[in-house]
Amino acid sequence: MGQLDGIKAVVTGGASGIGLAIAAAFVAEGASVVVLDRAAEPPADLPAGAGYVCADIADDSAVRGAVAAAVDRLGGLDVLANNAGIGAQGTVETATDDEWHRVLDVNVVGTARVSRAAWPYLRQSDRAAVVNTASIAATAGLPQRAIYSASKGAVLSLTRAMAADGMADGIRVNAVNPGTADTPWVGRLLDNAPDPAAERAALAARQPHGRLVSAAEIAHAVVYLASPLAGSTTGAEIAVDGGMAGLRLRPQS
Repeated sequence: MGQLDGIKAVVTGGASGIGLAIAAAFVAEGASVVVLDRAAEPPADLPAGAGYVCADIADDSAVRGAVAAAVDRLGGLDVLANNAGIGAQGTVETATDDEWHRVLDVNVVGTARVSRAAWPYLRQSDRAAVVNTASIAATAGLPQRAIYSASKGAVLSLTRAMAADGMADGIRVNAVNPGTADTPWVGRLLDNAPDPAAERAALAARQPHGRLVSAAEIAHAVVYLASPLAGSTTGAEIAVDGGMAGLRLRPQS
């Protein structure tokens, strides 16, 4: 038996990277899954049996329609994995108002939009759980990440507030804080770096275990938080960051 046998789940941003890994892990653990993503077509490697709905989480009417369509296909909703988000580079000095509005609208308000649309369905479940994807950027100061860090810090605070509100409705809400992950988005950042190999080495080295985090590792943490086995865990976050947030190791001689 899988940890998520019989669970009906929606995964946002599930067309690639961490979201796709979450969808695959959910299916492997026995869940019925619908992926919600803004890509017009489902990815070629969408897990077998998973459904797909196209919607932009920056559009409230599209979100409401997509969630309703997903719930109709699934026959209910037990778990929402709020993974969709966008990145941004720059300092507080260089970031423009348009960039602030765009990133916060997707990463923070978008998470709230999908949760708002899903909440009435989750309330009907006796195994309801929401898992939000935050980031190491929410708990550690990283250079050139002013907007992104602010947005993920807000997601972390939103997670705790949602967990408090969810107690009365029987809805658990938690978050994962990934470190720098080996995903297509990070790959694009590396491609644009003056020296991609040196940049990859630097990103790997800043994490105490010396490598990038895999999307599958993050997905397994999401599976745990979504599972009824985590029934007493709410308002919490799991760092999947190779020790970056909490460890201060001595330099090796």
